[in-house]
Amino acid sequence: MCNRTIEKAVLMKNKLVSAAIGAVVLGAASTAAGAATLDDVKAKGFVQCGVSQGLPGFSNPDSDGNWTGIDVDLCRGVAAAIFGDASKVKYTPLSAKERFTALQSGEIDMLSRNTTWTMSRDTTLGLNFAGVNYYDGQGFMVRKDLGVKSALELSGASVCTNTGTTTELNVADYFRANKMEYEIVAFEKADEVVAAYDAGRCDVYTTDQSGLYAQRLKLTNPADHMVLPEIISKEPLGPVVRQGDDQWFNIVKWTHFAMVNAEELGVSSANVEEMMGSDNPSIKRLLGTEGDFGTSLGLETNWAANIIKEVGNYGEVFAANVGPETPLEIERGANALWTKGGLQYAPPIR
Repeated sequence: MCNRTIEKAVLMKNKLVSAAIGAVVLGAASTAAGAATLDDVKAKGFVQCGVSQGLPGFSNPDSDGNWTGIDVDLCRGVAAAIFGDASKVKYTPLSAKERFTALQSGEIDMLSRNTTWTMSRDTTLGLNFAGVNYYDGQGFMVRKDLGVKSALELSGASVCTNTGTTTELNVADYFRANKMEYEIVAFEKADEVVAAYDAGRCDVYTTDQSGLYAQRLKLTNPADHMVLPEIISKEPLGPVVRQGDDQWFNIVKWTHFAMVNAEELGVSSANVEEMMGSDNPSIKRLLGTEGDFGTSLGLETNWAANIIKEVGNYGEVFAANVGPETPLEIERGANALWTKGGLQYAPPIR
């Protein structure tokens, strides 16, 4: 199949998906304006959080059904801010195709599922992105015995990926720009993509580079595969909420910001109690010992202190889930603090 035919097919598929959810978007947008998600969450006693169907390091269940990961910890942070208890979360595993409809319909309170912030998603789905908790980019993984060292050597390759994601169009753009031919092999569920690639049904697996490191752990022989050096897109991943409820939008957004600010200020789960006695004005405002910054969120003054006690600061969350000491072995890179040459930067609490 030629590139132009593949690209047309991808565009048509996206149009059909958009049309199918259009009515849901309009309905959700009209009701969301009067919504009070915080009240609903308090009434039921937990946050319903949409996550992936299993992506190690980001949102992944163990054999007992306990969820862990960067995206999971953001959900836990929101629960800690509201209830003072990070365990008050229930998780809804969602495919890439299902995720936005689940949020629009009210099935979940927030989506925290390695989701790329794009203009069309931000402006046409009745949704708001509440920050970037992981700066990523799309990459490629191949078998080492393929003898490929660069994505520019992939002309004629078959490429496995997920439907309903930004990856399909990114692949089309990249191969077209470099005058290379390819064939897409797409599946709805991430585990289906991994299984197909592992079984040799395609030459290449493409998704966000962090996802490649995570999914490589699921392969029969992970050491036989390598992630190529090229990053072909910008993939700012972050939590999503419905439009029309600014209070809830602010709670989710400032949960992430509190964790980033805590790392910058040197406040961690290990020393937060000690830091409650700090004379640093920024730390005092963060931990609620000076000022009343919880009221505007509809929360208690110690909302951020509870996040840090229960979940930790951003650096702790990164290190525990995807950092160099984990099986994923991901360096901070773009996700380092701005003071360390990275992109993680949070507005001040003041």
